[in-house]
Amino acid sequence: MAIAELSNAELDELKQAVRSRLAWDAAISDGELRKRIEEELFVRDRCKGLTAASRKAAVERLFHSFRGLDALQPLLEDADITEIMINRHDQIYYEKHGKLFRSPIAFESGEKLEDLIQGIVGRVNRIVNESNPIADARLPDGSRVHIVLPPIALNGPTVTIRRFPRQPMGMQDLLAAGALSEEAATLLRQLIVARYNLFISGGTGSGKTTLLGALSEWIPPGERIVTIEDAAELRLRGADNLVSLETRNANSEGKGKITTADLIRASLRMRPNRIIVGEVRGAEALDMLQAMNTGHEGSLSTGHANSPQDMLSRLETMVLSGAEMPLSAVRHMIASALDIIIHVSRFRDGTRKVKEICEVLGVINGEIRLQTLYRFGMTGEHGGQVVGRLEKVGDLTHTQKLQFAGWEPNG
Repeated sequence: MAIAELSNAELDELKQAVRSRLAWDAAISDGELRKRIEEELFVRDRCKGLTAASRKAAVERLFHSFRGLDALQPLLEDADITEIMINRHDQIYYEKHGKLFRSPIAFESGEKLEDLIQGIVGRVNRIVNESNPIADARLPDGSRVHIVLPPIALNGPTVTIRRFPRQPMGMQDLLAAGALSEEAATLLRQLIVARYNLFISGGTGSGKTTLLGALSEWIPPGERIVTIEDAAELRLRGADNLVSLETRNANSEGKGKITTADLIRASLRMRPNRIIVGEVRGAEALDMLQAMNTGHEGSLSTGHANSPQDMLSRLETMVLSGAEMPLSAVRHMIASALDIIIHVSRFRDGTRKVKEICEVLGVINGEIRLQTLYRFGMTGEHGGQVVGRLEKVGDLTHTQKLQFAGWEPNG
């Protein structure tokens, strides 16, 4: 990269010189900031021998160190990059078009990376330090940030940034990408409008949040929606009567923590028509299931699992971790709350697709019984791309809600 013609130490010296000239005027415009950086750069003998491209790169790097996310800014400005992974200050990877690449970009030191981390968490009133070394945050553009600090991270601060399109993907985008079929989408739209409770399962990076946002487009206008997330990232298009809630970590004194379970309980007093829980990971699953069982039909949530059946097992474990209940009672609660489980998967070609849509039939012989409605059948690969289709393999059994909504079941 052209920027390498100036060492990190020289860039840092330039940055300090610009900062002193500004007396750090926070109200300075972007144009004026660039002008000050250029003036400081051009008066230095070391910089006079640089090419025009190198000077421009130096100006951009310095500008981003003030206004953007320093070394990461070029990656963040690439709309095709979906994930940025910082293993340590000088080892950065990114995902683009479903493939991983090593970035030539690096931070000047671990301290510089830590400064950036504190800036990120400070913007969303989070705390991360040696006592609380794990934190979730978000960037102004909605990107999700996960941070792990030493001593937990052995090689230095670790940051993972999950990025989202500037315009959230809608259902038409997912259909165009082959994530699901028109037939399956039609059924899901009917289920949303008819107020079935839907749960999306899948692995990390499989597209759970994207599908959740797309399904939310079909919630009828005028309904009051409450979203609950660890780090707010859902962008619901067309939702006017919307309340977005976000959890909060404890402060440096260990006080003030607000959990997902706290927010679910609070949401019940907000007269919601639907509750959307971005992701359940633990004991809050009990509160979510109780909300679905107490009149808040048409609610949605997501969770990590390898299959729909695995998701049921994980929900059982989550509930039992926070309540002393017989397993049989937990299973009846889950079966009563959930109507449909949609499982999404990321395939080896990097594409994300709906792999299975299941109906929760109920508890039969002590076990929660599922019926598969749609299943993705892979027929092979072509040009490195997975080939297959989401095929209908069963009919919906519990059709009362669809009938009340005016649709002919399994038509």
